Amino acid sequence: MNGTAAATGSASCRFAHYFVECGVDTETGLEPDDGAGEGFEQSPIRRSFKSKVLVHYPESTDRNPFNKDAVNMLCMPRGLSFRTRAERLDSQFHSFTMSSDDGTRSYGFVHTFYEEVTSAQIITAMQTLCQMHHVEHHSASSASSPSSSSSSSASSPSTSSMDSLVSSLDESDTESLVSACLGCAGSFDPARDTLYVSKALCLLTPLPFLQAAREFLSQLHQAVTSHTAPPLPIESYIHNILYEVPLPPPGRSLRFHGVQGPIVCQRPGPGELPLGEYPLGEAFSLLGVDNMVQLLTCALLETQVLLCSHDYQRLMTVAEGITTLLFPFQWQHIYLPIVSAPLHHLLDAPVPFLMGIQRRDGSQRSSLHLPHETNLCFVDIDNRCVDAPEDLPVFPDQTELIQELSEVLLRFGVPPQGGGGVTTPATASPRLSSLVLEDLMEDRRNGNLGGEELEVLERLQALARRCGGEKMSDGGKTLGHVFEEEEEELKAAKLNIQLREVFAGRFAAMFGQYEEFVIHSALDLDSWLSNREGTFSFDKGSFLSGQPATHLHFLSRFLETSMFSSFVDGKVISRWAEREPLQQLFDSRLERERLYDTDEEDSRNCRYRKCTTVFESAQVIERRLLKADHTAIHPHLLDMRIGQGRHHPGYFPKLQADVLAQGQNTNKDSQPWTLVTLTQGLQGGKHTFVRKNLRQAKLLDSSPQAVTQTHREFVDGLLSECRLKTKRMLMERMGKENVELGQGEANIPGLQENTLIHGLCDLLERTWGHGLQLKQGRSALWSHLLHYQAARVKTETAAESPGSNGSEHRTFHVGTLLLRGSLIQDMRFIQTMREGLSEMGQARAWIHLALEKKMLSHHLKELLTNQELLRQLYKHHAFLLCEEEREQFLFHLLSLNTVDYLCFTRVFTSISIPYRVVIIPMKKLSIAMATVDPWVCVSGELGDSDIRQIPKNTQEIYFQVCVHSAACKNLGRLSTLQLGQENSGLLAKCLIDCVMVYNEITEHTYKFPCGRWLGKGVGDGSLERVLIGQLVSPGGEEDAGRWTGTPPELASPSQTVRAVLESLGSRSRLLSVEVQEDMREAANNLVKHFHKPEQERGNLTVLLCGEGGLVLSLEKFLLHGLKSNRLFQRNVFVWDFVEKAVFSVETADQMGDLHRSTLTKGPPCDLLCHYVNAINASPRNIGKEGKFQLFVCLGIRDRLLSHWLPLLADCSLTVRTYEDGALLQDRAAVHSLSRILHTLNEFTITLETALVKGVDL
Repeated sequence: MNGTAAATGSASCRFAHYFVECGVDTETGLEPDDGAGEGFEQSPIRRSFKSKVLVHYPESTDRNPFNKDAVNMLCMPRGLSFRTRAERLDSQFHSFTMSSDDGTRSYGFVHTFYEEVTSAQIITAMQTLCQMHHVEHHSASSASSPSSSSSSSASSPSTSSMDSLVSSLDESDTESLVSACLGCAGSFDPARDTLYVSKALCLLTPLPFLQAAREFLSQLHQAVTSHTAPPLPIESYIHNILYEVPLPPPGRSLRFHGVQGPIVCQRPGPGELPLGEYPLGEAFSLLGVDNMVQLLTCALLETQVLLCSHDYQRLMTVAEGITTLLFPFQWQHIYLPIVSAPLHHLLDAPVPFLMGIQRRDGSQRSSLHLPHETNLCFVDIDNRCVDAPEDLPVFPDQTELIQELSEVLLRFGVPPQGGGGVTTPATASPRLSSLVLEDLMEDRRNGNLGGEELEVLERLQALARRCGGEKMSDGGKTLGHVFEEEEEELKAAKLNIQLREVFAGRFAAMFGQYEEFVIHSALDLDSWLSNREGTFSFDKGSFLSGQPATHLHFLSRFLETSMFSSFVDGKVISRWAEREPLQQLFDSRLERERLYDTDEEDSRNCRYRKCTTVFESAQVIERRLLKADHTAIHPHLLDMRIGQGRHHPGYFPKLQADVLAQGQNTNKDSQPWTLVTLTQGLQGGKHTFVRKNLRQAKLLDSSPQAVTQTHREFVDGLLSECRLKTKRMLMERMGKENVELGQGEANIPGLQENTLIHGLCDLLERTWGHGLQLKQGRSALWSHLLHYQAARVKTETAAESPGSNGSEHRTFHVGTLLLRGSLIQDMRFIQTMREGLSEMGQARAWIHLALEKKMLSHHLKELLTNQELLRQLYKHHAFLLCEEEREQFLFHLLSLNTVDYLCFTRVFTSISIPYRVVIIPMKKLSIAMATVDPWVCVSGELGDSDIRQIPKNTQEIYFQVCVHSAACKNLGRLSTLQLGQENSGLLAKCLIDCVMVYNEITEHTYKFPCGRWLGKGVGDGSLERVLIGQLVSPGGEEDAGRWTGTPPELASPSQTVRAVLESLGSRSRLLSVEVQEDMREAANNLVKHFHKPEQERGNLTVLLCGEGGLVLSLEKFLLHGLKSNRLFQRNVFVWDFVEKAVFSVETADQMGDLHRSTLTKGPPCDLLCHYVNAINASPRNIGKEGKFQLFVCLGIRDRLLSHWLPLLADCSLTVRTYEDGALLQDRAAVHSLSRILHTLNEFTITLETALVKGVDL
């Protein structure tokens, strides 16, 4: 289909919104650009001056009002540049992007060239500045007298106007200066040289039509510089592009005409990836495939990304390339690929950003004075270097992805490692003087040439290539060169789409099932919007549980980003509103992939699969570019008066406003969607949801009032982010999300906890980096801590010196005077860690330690008490100098004290931590500890401490603490403690209440309840016990304000529970129903433990041996209805019955009477006897309770317990030992319990070494 199209109606359907001309304003003259950061020691020719928007057409359009200051700043980021005839006057091209308040993005394409200055005022001003600069430079170099230097500095051009500068010099001074300036570098003499100034032509479009806009502007400039006048006045071409060239329909291509030749642009269809013409091949060539993948990872995790290059277009190429590859996600934060000098204050932004700055000649990264670099990805494009944050996770299947991308690049001749292989279109455009050749080219492009005509044209092309540099016309190119450029453009477009398809396929593979985990909890949109902060829209735990382990580090952090939250929100809102185009496209691609996916096994096994649509997508692009579907109206002669539009070679003409104002037929009735129309449309069913976006128009305003307002919004944003992060951490830690979703226990996965804490560390770094006067080190928080530490040491040292007077107790180190758990003490411990931590690593370690100690808010509050230090380090707009917001910030952090964290203990696993162990006996029998020689062995997640002997003769200090201090490795979260004694002494027995273990670094206290005797001839005769610990809440005066809301884990059975068990021998106080319920609950807890993802599981030993665990529940079951023949000793132990039952079985077997009993001879019976005998033969003196615990643990581990219970029930001894109503006599109860235990056989149970030590089974 090939038709003629015209742009009518609203400006939103036109190819271009505005045409802009920027340059020097001859009426206002030269104004120094103070924001450029240039000194007056530089030659005026090399300085930057303020540019102005000279004209723009149309005056304004609907939905996209013209922002004059922003457009001027982005068209000429460095302001006006001057050159002389002896210098190069090459034209330059760059592009930029702008966002409106409603989030719609427009693109600007700028062609900058140099035009001869004809204004006498500008020439005189430049000459005067050069003369004054020479005088100042000569005076400073000679340094003849102080007065001369002072007088020269007083006449700074920054404080004087151009007129006053000229009038301040008389004729004799002028003549002498002119003669002295001749031949000086950077000087300018109007009599001997010609002055040129930069001018920019800009085209603003709603879509990124990079190639078409570049071609049009290039042809426009060539028409101006050519000695031959164009066929029509320049106004005709500008009017045509503004009012008569429409946007190409989706899935179609459009041909329109520039000054010298046709231009083709295309637009993807509904089922294709969005338009993206920025050459990804060039971006990959500039950085290399490894760096591009690393940069994309940083963007996906919403780190701060700062691009740096001497070329503005390179900044845009890389920035647009990265954001294009994010599909189906969208960048939600500050996006300014070109940041001019007046906007450098935005580098201080404490939020994620993607920005680009121009590298000045010879400048280094250190000259940027970046306030914080903890979470910064610095990209040096010119040197092909990407400096990513330290702990950046690896992109899923990164090796395979890089291999696939390399194969695509190599097919197009681009080296994967970067450097070379990029063919950038030349600035000049082909100019064909022959209309016949022009028509032939158009027919070839549209596929309208037959066999003979096409053969003739191919001969012409070959002839042109053989002729080499022969010009078709003055300033034009050979026909062969034209075809080569077309082929390069087609090649770049095909490479673009293939690279994008690879990344789109990766995201489809990672999030192909994301819809299954979206939570639709709200009934309507209003309720969802009102409860947005407290609503979880995505089941992150379940999603992560199905992902490969190698992907979890990246995915857990990505799920916390704003772009993913926004993506999920769009899915939730699609129930009531129309889906956003990107999400609708992604969902449709997923549906199509599921429909045609035949390799289900690869999908299930998460194998890497290459993209299969790269060639198909490239063919669609190729067909559209080779044959245009529509042709726009040709430029035509406008209604201009005679004399208008005259051609002056080398000078861009003064455009006729009355002509270009024609055709502005905008739709006045169209209004942008707002939240009001959104709410009103709710009654009508489907409606469009308007997403909240950053207001980039305000960010581009460099006025002092706007800068202050911007930083005020940053402060409010940091406070809001702190509130949301702490709330999320509390809800996750307390398990509200899992409980609300009916997922059972309140337990946060360690991976998700680490991710949330990482986000908190990043927030603190950005907060402490906001408004920093001068960066010292890569971590703003750690730098502040070091300054505070130095100030404290200096103050305390000064306080010590006057009062020393030879006093011995004043000679201690300053650190010994610090309170336990102080900020400085924690800092010094971090500084002594032998982990090789960087500054950022030390800051994060300090945050982890303070958070685990529930001292984070307290420490930061103490840090901020030094107001003098704050004023020295920070600017007035810094967050830390906003008192009210700072207090609220600390209050939100204080709320984290309501839960327990082990983030420091679990992350820094290789450090040495000192522990204190305190054995606490029953108070009435505490004197017995004087004759006991105890030992302990503490075990945790990361290992055990080996046996540690308690020193003798410590009873004199026992009532304070009975201490054993030793520097052990980090044991992680403590789980069990082995307590024993050597059975030596006159009264080698004691009744132990509990054992307390204290972590000297994190100040965590673990309690190991015992409540039993330790010694021969008392209790069960145990000389060794295995105790189960729990993390207790902080107590004492120091911790009066610190409490915990985290439910404690189950500990060892207490003395009270033991008393209840002992009472079950004769008269049961617990009903059989309750006993059976406890048994089912214990087994159910084990089943839920193994059905959770591995990273979410708790301590298995607690579920087996702790209070309410399997051992205690089974002990209750076997004690129910047990007869007791003891008249003077009430202790009854299940192990006695088990031993007698085994002895009875073995005796009956030896006497041949086993066949008379109900027992069945076989492997289960033999194994029962073997295990019981092995436990009795163990060298450990663990007592009867310990032996029964070991018996249950080994039986459940080896999947034998469910078989042993019926054997014990069928033993002849059972009838004599148990009452008639005992549960063991109830066959239905035994069968039910056996089935419950049998369900545990499908799990692999690994026991702690402390439980099975000494038994080889």
